[in-house]
Amino acid sequence: MCELLGMSANIPTDICFSFRGLAKRGGATGPHVDGWGMAFYEGKGCRTFKDPKPCSFSPIASMLEDYPIKSQLVIAHIRQANRGKIALENTHPFTRQLWGRNWTFAHNGQLSDYKKLDLGNFEPIGQTDSEYAFCYILNKLQQRYPNKPKNWPTIFRFVKSCADELRMRGIVNLLFSDGRYLFVYCSTHLHWITRQSPFGKAKLIDEDMEIDFAQHTTPNDIVTVVATNPLTSNENWQKMQSGTASLFKSGEQIF
Repeated sequence: MCELLGMSANIPTDICFSFRGLAKRGGATGPHVDGWGMAFYEGKGCRTFKDPKPCSFSPIASMLEDYPIKSQLVIAHIRQANRGKIALENTHPFTRQLWGRNWTFAHNGQLSDYKKLDLGNFEPIGQTDSEYAFCYILNKLQQRYPNKPKNWPTIFRFVKSCADELRMRGIVNLLFSDGRYLFVYCSTHLHWITRQSPFGKAKLIDEDMEIDFAQHTTPNDIVTVVATNPLTSNENWQKMQSGTASLFKSGEQIF
């Protein structure tokens, strides 16, 4: 199946180190050869890079491994296709607009009977069960909150109930964000780690590379990274339990 990568930070931060580890799994150390994508939030804007080619051999991915785009929230995905052909329109993450914000979604898993989901006015562009699930959640949100809501953490508690419903159709590991909050739902495999002072060294699993975060941070920095499987070999990643969700804002866990 696919692999996910997300980041939430309290200051604009680059994700080059973590993405370098993930990219190797897109055809070099892993079987996820059917495309990749990454979305960076900058204020209300969202900059997205996608390529249906294997991540480990993509010139665009190579650029992003070395180009330190600063963002407080990032969602990335490497694909191993099971629904929909290998094509740009089926490459995660997917984006839509709701309530004047850009929403981003990436999914790892496989759903059955997904074409029976009530999508309302949200129409998939591609053929993946993942994009159907995204449109389903957005439609449920629009039905529940016809006017722009004010209590945003409550919104994501409702999203958790939507993910629980989708989980009845299969595997639903997902990342979902409006650019401020990073919602994480675990169906089978998801891990996360929060890095803050005192910072130490981290060594990638998939490449012979080590970084000393103390040389690249300030004592006030807080950065949380979410991944399907741990990306480093010498850090204590937290494994999420099946059927649970977490919400992060500015690097800190809210629930």
